[in-house]
Amino acid sequence: MRDRLNRCFLILPVFIIGIRTCYAQYAIQRFDDRVMIDIQNTRTPAQTDAALFLSNSYRYGSIGAPAVLFIGGVIGHNEGMRQNSLFLASSTAVSAGLDFLIKRLTNRRRPFVQNTNILPVYRAGSTSFPSGHASVTFSTATALSIAYPKWYVIAPAFLWAGSVSYSRMYLGEHYPSDVAAGTFLGVGSALSMSFLKK
Repeated sequence: MRDRLNRCFLILPVFIIGIRTCYAQYAIQRFDDRVMIDIQNTRTPAQTDAALFLSNSYRYGSIGAPAVLFIGGVIGHNEGMRQNSLFLASSTAVSAGLDFLIKRLTNRRRPFVQNTNILPVYRAGSTSFPSGHASVTFSTATALSIAYPKWYVIAPAFLWAGSVSYSRMYLGEHYPSDVAAGTFLGVGSALSMSFLKK
């Protein structure tokens, strides 16, 4: 009798944690769906064009920033700029690699596949969690802010990263939770590579 009671007390917390986890996932999914539908109901042609432009800018910023630093460092014989270009590029590479791995492990469907009430501006492939755009842009913004901690670097960098990330929700490609996870991944990747900063 005592053994059965002990087993019940061992199983009960696992059962309760399982129920809470399922409820939390359900609540997050409901929140994600509601936000996506609210955003799509406010779309205008001008805003959609701006969102597409911002969404496409992520490659140029994340590749362009380290490239400009490297070229500037070579031309100006500035070892610090060259080292910081390595820091930015490494942060972006780590973020993109982790994003790729997590996407394959979680295999979360895109919002418009998960919920047919969500209408995308276009249909991206791959999976949804986390947002690669958010992880890469926030990695770049964080690395730039660590390397050059001036307000005129930090403010535009994070404004750009936040705008790109919002554009992914606006276009119907990513849930808010995808973007939040991508943001944390990007910031964490940059912080983890900060030992490369000059």
